[in-house]
Amino acid sequence: MTKTWGIIPAAGQGTRIQPLAFSKELLPVGSRMDENGTERPRAVSEHLVERMVLGGADRILFVISPLKSDILRYYGARYGTADIAYAVQERAAGLCDAIFRAVPFVRDDECVIIGLPDTVWFPADALRRLPDDRLAFLLFPVENPALFDAVDTDEEGRVREIQVKRPDAATHWIWGAFKMPGHVFRALHALWEARERQDEYIGTLVNAWIARGNAAWGVRAGTSYVDTGTLNGYRDASRLLDVPQRADQQAGESA
Repeated sequence: MTKTWGIIPAAGQGTRIQPLAFSKELLPVGSRMDENGTERPRAVSEHLVERMVLGGADRILFVISPLKSDILRYYGARYGTADIAYAVQERAAGLCDAIFRAVPFVRDDECVIIGLPDTVWFPADALRRLPDDRLAFLLFPVENPALFDAVDTDEEGRVREIQVKRPDAATHWIWGAFKMPGHVFRALHALWEARERQDEYIGTLVNAWIARGNAAWGVRAGTSYVDTGTLNGYRDASRLLDVPQRADQQAGESA
C-alpha cells in the first residue's frame, strides 16, 4: 500500500480574521464528539486533517511558524490513524515555500496530499477521487472564482491553466486540494528552484510546469467549499456545518 503524506501549510499570520488569541488554524468551527460522547468544539484545521485521513494519508506534516507552538500542543503526535510531524517555516513566504519544506520527508514512491487548513468542504471523502499516479487537483464550484485560483480544464479534465485570483476567470471551478506522487512533488520543487523561487502561488508554478510539456489534471468531485479566513467565510462555514446541512451532505456521500 502506498504511503501518503498530508501536507498542511500553517505558518501564515491570518491577518484577515485577526485579532485572535491563538493560531487561525485552531479557530473553532463546528464540533465533534469525544471518546466519552461529549460534544466539543472542533478546530477548523481538523476538518482538513479528517479529510486527508479519509483520503488515505497515514502521516500529516504541519508546516508552522516558530510562533505557532499551540498547533503542536493541540495535535501532538497523532490524529486518528495518522502520525503527525512538524516542519518550521521561519517567515511566511507563500504557499510554494511552505509546502516544499516537506521535501526532505517525502520519498519518490510515496504520495502527497496538500490542502489549506482554514477551509471547510464537502464531500468529506472527495480526496479518494484523486489518482495516485499524477498531479491532480480536487475542484469545487464557487460563485466568485476571482477570490480563488480557478482551474481551466479541457473536456478530458486536463488542466489548461490555473488562473490565480483573476477577475476574468474562465471557470467557476477552483482547486481546494491537490495530490501527486512523491517524484512529481520533487520535480515541482526542482522547477521552483530553477525559477529562483519566484512563485509564491502554486498556480503560477503549475502553469510553468504545463508550459514545459508536463500534465496536470482537474477532478470535479467537490460540491461545497468555504474559506474561513474572513468573518463572512467563518459564518458561511458555520452554516455549512449545521446539522441538517451536514446530514444532507453525508447522505450524498453514501449514495
